[in-house]
Amino acid sequence: MSDIPVTIRLRKASCQVTLEYEDGTSFDLPFEYLRVYSPSAEVRGHTPGQEVLQTGKEGVRVTSIEPIGYYALRFVFDDGHDTGLYTWEYLYELGAQQDENWRTYLGRLKAAGYDRRGPTDN
Repeated sequence: MSDIPVTIRLRKASCQVTLEYEDGTSFDLPFEYLRVYSPSAEVRGHTPGQEVLQTGKEGVRVTSIEPIGYYALRFVFDDGHDTGLYTWEYLYELGAQQDENWRTYLGRLKAAGYDRRGPTDN
């Protein structure tokens, strides 16, 4: 199976990006999820242990998606964040591990004492 989606939909009304694959697999990735799991150095750091917990991203929006060659996408967020290249492999990983990643993120917020406000059904 190829990890390159055949369809990419920016769904502004539902605040999600939908990725559909040739084998029928599809993922609805919320904007907030994409933002807090950005592959940028600003979020992930330069080495393990330098990750920066992203807070206050409940209402973040993706304003545009830009293709980067044949290997990645760049998401432009309305909070000014537009660094980090989401490779096809990374996007598929985000979709496949969405439930686990989201639980981890919510746990990190709670441990940091952050009171997240916004949709909790993702």
